Amino acid sequence: MHLILTGATGLVGSGVLDAMIKMKDVTKISILSRRPVPMAEDVKDPRINVIIHKDFTKYDSAVLNQLKGARGCVWALGISQTQVSKEDYVKITKDYAVAATQAFQELAHENEPFNFVYVSGGGATTEPGRFSALYSRVKGETEIALAALRKQNPLMHASSVRPAAVDGTAHEAIQKYIPTAPLAYRFFVPLLLTPIRVGLPSMHAPTAELGRFLTEMAMGKYPITSPAQDIQMIGDFPILENAAFRRLGGMKRN
Repeated sequence: MHLILTGATGLVGSGVLDAMIKMKDVTKISILSRRPVPMAEDVKDPRINVIIHKDFTKYDSAVLNQLKGARGCVWALGISQTQVSKEDYVKITKDYAVAATQAFQELAHENEPFNFVYVSGGGATTEPGRFSALYSRVKGETEIALAALRKQNPLMHASSVRPAAVDGTAHEAIQKYIPTAPLAYRFFVPLLLTPIRVGLPSMHAPTAELGRFLTEMAMGKYPITSPAQDIQMIGDFPILENAAFRRLGGMKRN
């Protein structure tokens, strides 16, 4: 199966790329990226095609021709709200994802839906309050927009997964490719991940397991048609909390 990946140089995207490489059922991997992808260069897997794409609001015929035959996409492209202005955060988080979903509709064909998996985040909300953080509000707005697109085109099987405490510390294959985090982040995050890993596993998202699950979602292996305690539905559009990813992926739930 031909899959598309964005955000391949980030923490979640690195985990997804490693999972795709390890899956024999994935016959082609098209990576959309602004710059070269070191992991793709090092692994030298003939299935991988890195497409240098500078403007994620536009998809011309040259790009779409390279994506023909793709059956799904893991949209792991994102950035911290602390690294850019509010306007740029909305553009990168919401506008890019919506533009891609609109463009990728032509990749869906009769009896062959296209699975677009949006990597959201724990704390995202479709019902923001007065004090909701920018990231939680914008990611929720993106989910609502993708749900509307899915309603317009039933063959565009868009969905959202909200990973919580993403942890790549035990994922050896991606260690050299993980972006260098700010010093404060490198100091405090390990201190927070340990108690979450031990005491709140439902909030824990190890990258190896998360990457595999997101890849399988893009392959259509988890058709979700009804809500659950850890799954919200907007029409036919499912939003999976971290606990849902762990439950469906066969991991420890609590």
